[in-house]
Amino acid sequence: MQKVLFILYKILKNIVFYIRYNVGNVFSRFLFYLNKINIGESFQSMGLPYVSLSRGGKGTIGNNFRMHNILSGNPIGRSHKCVFVIGPKGVLTIGDNVGISFTAINCQKHILIKDNVVIGGGCCIYDSDFHPLDVGKRNSKDQDSIKIAEVIIEENVFIGANSTILKGVTIGMNSIIGACSVITKNIPTGEIWAGNPAVFIRKI
Repeated sequence: MQKVLFILYKILKNIVFYIRYNVGNVFSRFLFYLNKINIGESFQSMGLPYVSLSRGGKGTIGNNFRMHNILSGNPIGRSHKCVFVIGPKGVLTIGDNVGISFTAINCQKHILIKDNVVIGGGCCIYDSDFHPLDVGKRNSKDQDSIKIAEVIIEENVFIGANSTILKGVTIGMNSIIGACSVITKNIPTGEIWAGNPAVFIRKI
């Protein structure tokens, strides 16, 4: 009896997975379409992301984009919807063959993610401080003093789970970012960096 129940459970689980996969693809494409974010071919999405594009913002996603928004898509924990927020002056460009899981991208100026980048679960990419660092300006709600600088992630970069990429950073080709790292400055090509703040570990 237990074996029969287990088989039925596996069949039901596969059916639910299939439905979630196909519904995620269709409705995620629709969400990006409504927000005027262009998407390439072979788009895959498990579950639905959160998408918000302000008037004046622009977004482009390349071919073979893969995205996990639910735990069954990538069961590593700390799961939540992927988040795409593009401000009125923001330009988000994602290249071909990029994969993300539970990732938050907030673009107020320019975020460029090039081809063949893998972004682990729970990562955040920000090109803005969101709030003034000066306490007086912060208390007065002075939005003009918020620091903003573009983020560039070059080809073949791997970013470990739960890492945070801050404004003004360029990560060089083929480099690797260790899990739970905070990237505050440029990473050269072909190096491993990790920590908070991230430091050089070794060359690849």
